Amino acid sequence: MNKNRLNMFNKQFFIDSLGWGLTLWIIGYILGIIFFFIFPPSLIGWFIMPIGIAITFWVLLKKVKSVAFDYYLILAIVWTAIAVVFDYLFIVKMLNPSDGYYKLDVYLYYVFTFIIPLFAGWRKNARTNGQVGSRV
Repeated sequence: MNKNRLNMFNKQFFIDSLGWGLTLWIIGYILGIIFFFIFPPSLIGWFIMPIGIAITFWVLLKKVKSVAFDYYLILAIVWTAIAVVFDYLFIVKMLNPSDGYYKLDVYLYYVFTFIIPLFAGWRKNARTNGQVGSRV
């Protein structure tokens, strides 16, 4: 393993992966509780999703400093694993929604949780290499 890949597993990596992954999940969980009193349960995910996407992009573009695409790939894996496991434990098992939990909005949320870090990593990596925004 080269030195750049070893640097990935430092304090900042754990902040970016576990710290921000858990923070983003908790934000969505709290919004879900708040929105439970405002919207029908079947629509809660659709109202959380645009807010979650905006916050996730903000975190990736402003707080995560790496430009290595593989760093973002690992973030995508960790953040998606956090979302799937914590949703199952704290929503499916603990709250046991009467109409079930896994619907189109939840599957899209998992897809976005995986794809958004990849897009941000590709964009940052391409900008660093001069491939985005340059004229030919």
